[in-house]
Amino acid sequence: MSVWISEGEACIRIGGRASFNNSVDFKTLISSLAQNGCSHFILDLTDCLLMDSTFLGVLAGLGIKYPHNGNDHPAFDLLNPNHRIADLLENLGVMHLFHIVRGPSPGRQMQGVEHTAAQDDGTEVARTCLEAHQTLMKVNPHNVPKFRDVAEYLADDLRKKETGQK
Repeated sequence: MSVWISEGEACIRIGGRASFNNSVDFKTLISSLAQNGCSHFILDLTDCLLMDSTFLGVLAGLGIKYPHNGNDHPAFDLLNPNHRIADLLENLGVMHLFHIVRGPSPGRQMQGVEHTAAQDDGTEVARTCLEAHQTLMKVNPHNVPKFRDVAEYLADDLRKKETGQK
């Protein structure tokens, strides 16, 4: 993951696979950028092969938390999502939270994002995974049968991590 920041705008490039492994860092990055005045986010997905349900849930949660950039335009532009990612967004009922853009990637110098989730004992990743799946179920009731069992497992896993059980 890499980022370019300008006045009120940030471009985040995700290559490869957007997954639970980088969802905590992504959520932290967006929250930090928003606290520092960013209101428009371009998520460059040109080189992103796929998104897992955790990352999609985190992205949906951020789309809900930051719905507009001040002019009734979604705060998140998704640049060049491939067909598979676009289908996932549509099938999960979260496409309305974003604006799809096709075109060249911004030709700006990007800076790498520090990986902070590795410093966690797994609790924050587990919490993020659970919240992401709960968000997908809340946004679209048709997602409940898809993610109910996963959410129950994740809630149990999080309880064990928080209480130190194995």
